[in-house]
Amino acid sequence: MVSEHLGDRIARLRRLADLTQEALAERSGVSVDLVRKLEQKRKHSARLPTLHALSGGLGVELTALLGDPPAIPSTGEPDPPQLVALRRAIMPPLFVPPQEPKGVEKLSLPLLWREIADGWTLYHDAEFGRLMEMLPGMVGDARFAAAVGTTDERAAGEAALGKTLQLAGHLAIRLGKTDLALSALERAMNAAERSSDPLLARMISNSLAWNYQRQNRLDDAKHLAVHAADGLERERGRSVEGLRVWGGLIMSAATSAARSGDYETAGDMMRTAEDATRRLTTLAPPADGRMVSVFSRSSVRIERVRLAVQHARPEEALSLAKGLRPGADIPPSWRTWLLLDVARAHTDVGDAEGAVKTLEKLRRTAPTWMRHHTHAVAIATDLWAGSHRPPGLRKLAEFLGVAT
Repeated sequence: MVSEHLGDRIARLRRLADLTQEALAERSGVSVDLVRKLEQKRKHSARLPTLHALSGGLGVELTALLGDPPAIPSTGEPDPPQLVALRRAIMPPLFVPPQEPKGVEKLSLPLLWREIADGWTLYHDAEFGRLMEMLPGMVGDARFAAAVGTTDERAAGEAALGKTLQLAGHLAIRLGKTDLALSALERAMNAAERSSDPLLARMISNSLAWNYQRQNRLDDAKHLAVHAADGLERERGRSVEGLRVWGGLIMSAATSAARSGDYETAGDMMRTAEDATRRLTTLAPPADGRMVSVFSRSSVRIERVRLAVQHARPEEALSLAKGLRPGADIPPSWRTWLLLDVARAHTDVGDAEGAVKTLEKLRRTAPTWMRHHTHAVAIATDLWAGSHRPPGLRKLAEFLGVAT
């Protein structure tokens, strides 16, 4: 089923807000011509800073304009049982004590940590359905581990609980449930503050900043990321984990600045982060990279490509992406985002062949993720509406529901 067009969403939300096109343009600080072109489907996509401005003018979260995330499409029906189970795990019934999980082996902290690491792998592989089935049991295991044993054992259990709830928050964001994500991440922060992991609270701050971005709370996101990064400034050179967490926070702050329209400040932050990646080669790698923030020269460059695309600088994006070979530490989700941004940049410079080749590679890499992603559909729609349709475009357009 073809997802609702961006222009249809804007028109529907504008009418609900009792706004004319002119009033929406004035509230958002964009041109009325842009609003008209989007609603008339003469323009099929918009930059993220523009979407942030429009969502502010409409008084809705950014997710209302982005449409279904690359996970399970919404149907308007009540939440499916898997999501109800996840909600119950994150926000358990009042006055019900943690229950001992069935199977004594489940209480082994090393086994629980392996399960958590596997969960993060599923997340980065966009296996959201499987992860949603696993998470309630993982949260229950971790909550029980945090409630029993010696003081040190409970602190270790709180670390596992914080990391599990952080993962639940990430999944909720991907499902478009930002309020549920906020509940999960606030609980994760409380667990982190009681835990034995000194970096966990700052990693969760990065997750909270991302959730704020999705809610169009860009100033809150930037200030939170900067505050958490400042707290790590003196410590970041002592361990690879500290440096990676610090770097992830700087990238998050840069993203918020860029989406607020301050591309120059964002660029300065990104260059500072990229310079800091040189220290990674002098430090021992983390025991398990899945458990700390994604930060490397490749990840910074990928994020710089994304910001350049979002700010109508496709030539700069293609230049940054040229020769980029993501290392083994880059999760699959980041690789798919890079391909999507490169396809957007090729489209924007009028290179339809380059865009189609990149989208074909994306389809081979992550077909399910691509089919549910609104940006992939928007790019294919723009290409299909163009005067030149290179070989391979029809198959892509049919695959994404743009052409039938």
